[in-house]
Amino acid sequence: MEIIKWGIIGCGNVTEVKSGPAFQKAPNSALVAVMRRDATLAEDYAKRHNVPKWYSNAEDLINDPEVDAVYIATPPSSHKEYTILCAKAGKPVYVEKPMALTFAECNEMISACKEHNVPLFVAYYRRALPRFLKIKEIIDQGKLGTIRHVNCVLYHPFEARYDDEINLPWTVLPHISGGGIFVDLACHTLDFLDFVLGPIKSVRGHATSQLMAYPAEDAVSMSFLFENGIHGSGIWNFTSFERYDNTEIVGDKGKISFSTFGNDPLHIQYVNGEKETITIENPLHIQQPFIETVIAELLGNENASPSKGTSGARTTWVIDQVLKEFRDSKL
Repeated sequence: MEIIKWGIIGCGNVTEVKSGPAFQKAPNSALVAVMRRDATLAEDYAKRHNVPKWYSNAEDLINDPEVDAVYIATPPSSHKEYTILCAKAGKPVYVEKPMALTFAECNEMISACKEHNVPLFVAYYRRALPRFLKIKEIIDQGKLGTIRHVNCVLYHPFEARYDDEINLPWTVLPHISGGGIFVDLACHTLDFLDFVLGPIKSVRGHATSQLMAYPAEDAVSMSFLFENGIHGSGIWNFTSFERYDNTEIVGDKGKISFSTFGNDPLHIQYVNGEKETITIENPLHIQQPFIETVIAELLGNENASPSKGTSGARTTWVIDQVLKEFRDSKL
């Protein structure tokens, strides 16, 4: 069978274990080139991961005739630029989440890829993880009855690395990330809910900076309504005393509780009082199951991949709605 030869733009931490090795280990796939602006770091990554080529310029990688498809693993501020360059070069794009800084940027990416007939995939890899597919299976089989509402809670304590004003991580710099830790993490939960329950059509919420330690929001509360009438609520806080991660999907015959991050068991409770616990471990290279769906689609299996530009953009739209007032206050 044909081999999809990949190039990576931005070989940072996310590519070390979560994604990068998967392009080498997945069937019908090879990682042939990587790029990082620091040539020394690009070379180091390539040598450690047995990648034959490395670049310090993204366009050189994109225009490499041996590269069939490109994985964009940079911060969101450059996703649009690199996606459009790939589209113009006729190279399929697999872009990290969140898809872009704003919904408007997402739409520009979708338009460019459509214009040049280039597939666009977004790294919401929970749509292919066995642990999350089990949740979808339980809901689709009707074990919880008709779904009525969803509750999402995620909070973390404040971390010392966010207390260094001069060396703040890019994840809390809105001009690079689109927002704060909420944008970086909540997008996973919101996208998965889109996957299992359908699109969200209405959003209300508040975002504030309770500690004012960095430019981005550190606390978000929101309510939302799905197109099918399911209600949702959520709170994300990154100034709390401990870590807590739980989402409940509640139906008229039962509910399922799960964490978005980690390998915590799935907890199911039914209307008759019966309880069930299911443990499914995530794979070492957590993006590999999803990457395999992308490869399958590129090799001709139509609609094999469950996360495209259109679905990825919907999650960015939800984030835009809840952060609009906070963003406007910073102008």
